[in-house]
Amino acid sequence: MRPADLDVSPALECRAVCKAYGGGRVVLANLDFALGAGEFVAIMGDSGVGKSTLLNLIAGLDSADSGEVLIDGASISRLNDDAATRLRRQKLGFVFQAFHVLPHLTLAQNVAVPLLLNGMSPAPALDMLAAVGLEGRGEDLPRQLSGGELQRVAIARALVHRPRLILADEPTGNLDPQTAHEVLALLVAETKATGAATMMVTHSEAAAAFADRVLILADGALHARALPALTDMHAHEPRRA
Repeated sequence: MRPADLDVSPALECRAVCKAYGGGRVVLANLDFALGAGEFVAIMGDSGVGKSTLLNLIAGLDSADSGEVLIDGASISRLNDDAATRLRRQKLGFVFQAFHVLPHLTLAQNVAVPLLLNGMSPAPALDMLAAVGLEGRGEDLPRQLSGGELQRVAIARALVHRPRLILADEPTGNLDPQTAHEVLALLVAETKATGAATMMVTHSEAAAAFADRVLILADGALHARALPALTDMHAHEPRRA
């Protein structure tokens, strides 16, 4: 499943990836997939079909039975633990449903974590907070924020080190519909502005409507489907502070 307009070096490639669990239950069967820079893809499917497994394989947190996963041309499947950790730090950004901000750190410190892990200056953290509508909030603590604002912090943290690939796991699952629309519009705008590629796992049709492609994971394979009908959600612009 490789669109003709992908870059010559996709942000992500899955090549003949296979994964099965005990009892012979096949989760992924010869999965081929590619994701190009600036592309936003939604992965949908019933509970238990393997969406989280797919994310874990891409992130190098689980290993395939066969095949390989390449991030920006590097096969994470073939790296040892230390090298895989370095690749995750440099090339990946993560946005989760539960936000995973550190409560004892300020917003600026939370956003700066990927920079510090990569030996970079923390200075861009404040600019990234401003980009997601939280200018002037760098010294605030997470307990002072709403759920939507916390997700904005998570997006800023995922993007601040300019990763090649963003993995988003139900990023709006804890948000009300209006806030979810605003956060998704922001995620799309900022990932495209930074040149990242984004894979979002979601059960939400409203969230999937923001994607360039929607793929259904079923029977161990990804199946293309028509984009959901557009609603007025795209009329909602990201709220700026």
